[in-house]
Amino acid sequence: MKIALAQINQTVGDFKKNTEKICLSINRAKCKGADLVAFPELAVTGYPPKDFLDIPAFVDENLKALEEIAHSTSGIAAIVGFVDKNKRPYGKLVHNAAAFIQDQKIVSVHHKSLLPTYDVFDECRYFEPAHTISPVKFKNYTLGISICEDIWNDEEFWTRPLYEIDPIENLISNRANVIINISSSPFTVGKHEEIRLRMLTHDAVKYKVPFIYVNQVGGNDDLVFDGNSAVINAQGKLIAQAAIFEEDLMVVDIENPSAHVQPKRYSPIETIYMALIAGLRDYVTKCGFKKVVIGLSGGVDSAVTAALAVESLGSDNVIGVLMPSQFSSQGSIDDAVKLAINLRIVYKITPIKDVFETYQNTLKTEFKGLPFDITEENLQARIRGNILMALSNKYGYLVLTTGNKSELAVGYCTLYGDMSGGFALISDVPKTMVYELANFINREKEVIPKNSIDKPPSAELKPNQLDQDSLPPYDILDGILKAYVEDARGVDEIVRMGFDEKTAREIIRKVNRNEYKRRQAAPGIKVTSKAFGSGRRMPIAHNFMR
Repeated sequence: MKIALAQINQTVGDFKKNTEKICLSINRAKCKGADLVAFPELAVTGYPPKDFLDIPAFVDENLKALEEIAHSTSGIAAIVGFVDKNKRPYGKLVHNAAAFIQDQKIVSVHHKSLLPTYDVFDECRYFEPAHTISPVKFKNYTLGISICEDIWNDEEFWTRPLYEIDPIENLISNRANVIINISSSPFTVGKHEEIRLRMLTHDAVKYKVPFIYVNQVGGNDDLVFDGNSAVINAQGKLIAQAAIFEEDLMVVDIENPSAHVQPKRYSPIETIYMALIAGLRDYVTKCGFKKVVIGLSGGVDSAVTAALAVESLGSDNVIGVLMPSQFSSQGSIDDAVKLAINLRIVYKITPIKDVFETYQNTLKTEFKGLPFDITEENLQARIRGNILMALSNKYGYLVLTTGNKSELAVGYCTLYGDMSGGFALISDVPKTMVYELANFINREKEVIPKNSIDKPPSAELKPNQLDQDSLPPYDILDGILKAYVEDARGVDEIVRMGFDEKTAREIIRKVNRNEYKRRQAAPGIKVTSKAFGSGRRMPIAHNFMR
């Protein structure tokens, strides 16, 4: 039996394009001699559809699209993810479902059993879980069709399974001899090699059946999907793996599998680089933008953001704006200009000294006798934010903010200033990782000026300012932030890891105190195990220190 894995990039709610893409893949799979083609989870609607699932017209449109897709399956079978209506008189109104279609007929429908409600997932909010689990006969096989989370609950693999039932065990007990899992599994660094492949291999060996895993690819809002669809044979050998961060159609003959394949290996920083590029490209195009504008400071954050944008969108679609004040060093201005020239992007220089002085004159009576402090620093950031947003309004550009995760965590950023923008590309990238990205971008030639990487980081909002005047060294800061934000460790645990208690408590206090800023931040791409945003829901008003 030849199975095609159709790794596609869907757009939420674009039923016309999603349907065209699915039908085209069905025809291509048929031309390649496939007997069956499998698509990702919720391929018809795009993932995640969120509260569109509460709109009856959205669900109806998805069912019409499924019927159109069914008409294209003459001479081939297909497994297509869609939203099914719950026909029972109780429970949620819809199911996360997979249709098994053969020769233009929907033969069976399979509902998702395990509905994740953690991190970025909120499926219990919308979906009714499966009430029955059963395989389907096809050719000489009994196919166990499962959906994403349904394979993530093996009690032998996980220290603490989240659910009482294991749908895969249920399918195997019903004589399934091939497991097909359709997924929309978002990227986080290390997830595919360290978790997915190990889990699929474990299950294949445990049950002695092939596991077919097909994943979505591309970006939708803050999530980016890496693809990496894979086939593991009954001996636990990886026999096929699709492209990473690209659409792909891979055909595998499970009766005559090829030799054990060694997929191309990528370093963690390379996968993050690819994820940011793919996520930005899809955010820009799916939201209807063509060009982005970035404030260039001469620092490493704006340099990395600009370099990623050029790689994602092309140099013709990236505009850089230098907005020096009286506190900007000539070296930083030179570095920003050099970066723009290296990237071959249009750049503009719009000094803010006069505007800043006008603000100071306007407020001098109110602030009489008071020292220059963070108020005046923030005024400069807000002037720059207003200039970028004016360009956005006038020309239809998308403003990319340039703040990193470390800054966002501790509030080292200005509301309505450097936080102004439509997309926060590196907001889940810690500062130490920003430097790794910069060096990766420069792996073949100097794109980002060496001085931008080597010089001590500074916001340059007052004379002789350095980030480390307000923050501990970034390797220490990022170590504490990872322990607290990503690994949910308490103060005592962090101190036992070797960090100073006073420093740890101060950083945690800043993280907790600045939730109100993060609630107002632009969306960014999740690349770590715990990003700020939809996957981390903390109260703003609280008094808890752990």
